[in-house]
Amino acid sequence: MEKKSPHILNASSNLLGFSLIIMTSLKIAKISQNTHLDEFAGLASIFFACSCFFSFLAIRTKTEKREYTFESIADYLFLIALFCIVLAVIIVSLKII
Repeated sequence: MEKKSPHILNASSNLLGFSLIIMTSLKIAKISQNTHLDEFAGLASIFFACSCFFSFLAIRTKTEKREYTFESIADYLFLIALFCIVLAVIIVSLKII
């Protein structure tokens, strides 16, 4: 089985930065009170950070069983965070239209 942990770590860390930029720009523009966009971006940030953590653990562990467990956890957390980002994009799209 191909190891996905390095790919998850790379994608999660990049999207974590994207989520933090969303939250920062909402705070600067003072529009975070009007939408739930900052809540979704905040949840995504937490899930991406946890996904980074577990994928790093999967890379560094020596036990194959633990590696698979950590990689699976990181994968699911990444999927949940990606769903939060999709919801944030939908909110932005609906506000623009």
